[in-house]
Amino acid sequence: MKDRISMIFIEYGQIDVLDGAFVVIDKSGVRTHIPVGSVACIMLEPGTRVSHAAVKLASTVGTLLVWVGEAGVRLYASGQPGGARADRLLYQAKLALDDDLRLKVVRKMYEFRFQEPAPQRRSVEQLRGIEGARVRETYKLLARQYGVNWSGRNYDVSDWQKGDVANQCLSAATSCLYGITEAAVLAAGYAPAVGFIHTGKPLSFVYDIADLFKFDTVVPLAFRIASKNPANPDRQVRLACRDLFRTSNILEKIIPTIEDVLAAGEVSPPSLPAESVPPAIPNPENLGNEGHRTK
Repeated sequence: MKDRISMIFIEYGQIDVLDGAFVVIDKSGVRTHIPVGSVACIMLEPGTRVSHAAVKLASTVGTLLVWVGEAGVRLYASGQPGGARADRLLYQAKLALDDDLRLKVVRKMYEFRFQEPAPQRRSVEQLRGIEGARVRETYKLLARQYGVNWSGRNYDVSDWQKGDVANQCLSAATSCLYGITEAAVLAAGYAPAVGFIHTGKPLSFVYDIADLFKFDTVVPLAFRIASKNPANPDRQVRLACRDLFRTSNILEKIIPTIEDVLAAGEVSPPSLPAESVPPAIPNPENLGNEGHRTK
């Protein structure tokens, strides 16, 4: 994962596998080769169609496919890159379902995010409230630093145009960060939905981990771009996030960080059970025309 390109966006094209290559075909028939094995996450925007063969190839090489709205402002669905493991899932669930262990993990996340120990004798809910207040203050500080008019984090998920430029930039930037974070979470074998600070959402754990990097990466970038009042803020943010993720090597950091924060629970990850072997699956290449296995 750490050696891969973070992500690419594809829109208005048919995605297929031709001559063994992962390609995008536009309406004029022009083919663009995508090195799918070198990409961690492919964002599929409206106007794309993807074939069964392409999904299979992406799964085989461990590339996450994410179906997003225009400019990545919403995440509708995601594939499975093939990294899920029952032992990691059980380990994550054990930490999340035990109140004492969960609090240890949350305190570690707080320490990682703010570079200081979490206040003593605070519950998860209290730490969440403290964190929220600090986040709101950070937004204000960054808005002043970049000279951006700021009235708070305010957006309508059903109407992209309702948000001001600053909120559009933030939404586009965090969407990019969530995509690459989910790719890392899934590739490491964990469940995106089993969160510690965030709970009850399909991407709770993704939000937990993305928040550890958000204010050192995409949030300042979003305010910097918003200060220029661009005509197409979503596009400018996407391109900037792409370059930022590449230069910062963020994939090298996300998975080790996941391991570090979960280790705060002081529970050893379980070993992969001996019986956890994949099922025997017939190889279509060894089947005859009528489905009988050939010699």
